[in-house]
Amino acid sequence: MLNRRHFVVSAAALFSPPILSTAWAAPTSNRSKWSAWDAQVTPADYDPATSNPWGFHRRFLPQRVEANAGLTPGDIHVDAVARYLYHIGDDGTAMRYGVAIARGNLYEPGIYTIRRKAKWPIWTPTAAMIKRDPDLYQQHAEGMDAGPKNPLGSRALYLYVGNRDTYLRIHGTPSPKSIGGRASSGCVRMVMAHINGLYGQVSTGSTAYLYPPEDRISAQS
Repeated sequence: MLNRRHFVVSAAALFSPPILSTAWAAPTSNRSKWSAWDAQVTPADYDPATSNPWGFHRRFLPQRVEANAGLTPGDIHVDAVARYLYHIGDDGTAMRYGVAIARGNLYEPGIYTIRRKAKWPIWTPTAAMIKRDPDLYQQHAEGMDAGPKNPLGSRALYLYVGNRDTYLRIHGTPSPKSIGGRASSGCVRMVMAHINGLYGQVSTGSTAYLYPPEDRISAQS
């Protein structure tokens, strides 16, 4: 588990913010709705180890597993091949969660710092996303309100290189059936109920290791 030592650090493009019209209203996250939204995305009688209304393979449910020696407690490791995220504990174990990763070459292996966390975050597609798929993203160019249908879901961990926001996130998803696959535009996706449980255990300043996916490994062989 987690024995790869080499990472490929990629630089994410930086884009200027859009020019705003006078009628533009900033997207919002209504705090008064957070509890109701959390309840909405949490299954009835929720048990992290067994609840699976999403229908994916049981191996993607949260499990506590043994961690390799020498890993730093609090850090996150994403095994992109197995589609697992590990949060390292201080007792020689780790919590393991199923994830989805980005499709194609949009996934960016590397070593990142979690410099920001957010509950029910707003979302704005990057300029690259809008250029790549304008029919899907242009309508949200000025941002999308938080809520259960927001692509960042209920929680987000923001990945930085130094002081630079990479625009990569570990976040909840309104498409939980994508877990185990390659679906996103760069980020690591989790079931919202799962990341809600993880969120309070993760401290800003922790390191997130995103390991190469299967196509990168085979290409380097």
